[in-house]
Amino acid sequence: QVLLHESGGGTVQVGGSLKLSCVASPITFRLNACAWYRQAPGQQRELVAAISRDGSINYGDSVKGRFTISRESDKNMMYLQMNNLNVDDTAVYYCYADRTTGKGGNARTDHYWGQGTQVTVSS
Repeated sequence: QVLLHESGGGTVQVGGSLKLSCVASPITFRLNACAWYRQAPGQQRELVAAISRDGSINYGDSVKGRFTISRESDKNMMYLQMNNLNVDDTAVYYCYADRTTGKGGNARTDHYWGQGTQVTVSS
């Protein structure tokens, strides 16, 4: 079982910055993809950014050029640097990771979520 814990959320004014962190434990587990999702009230959860173990990165269209995802695989840490925040970025942000065990036909991928951290951008 992998546990994910986010930190760094809070309230910031329009144009401000925040950096979210997520730690996965136990540290000995090798994680594959890591990602940040967010969910605003009344809306579906959406992908913010994802980073694979080899460093390939994808961003949601609304955050390109403003947010930066990174990870430290040896520490099972992931980060989301958020700059130039606007009110539409207000949401609960969740970190996500998956882990594959076994090989070939016996391979199994498990998916894990953090509990979420609130980000509020005020005008």
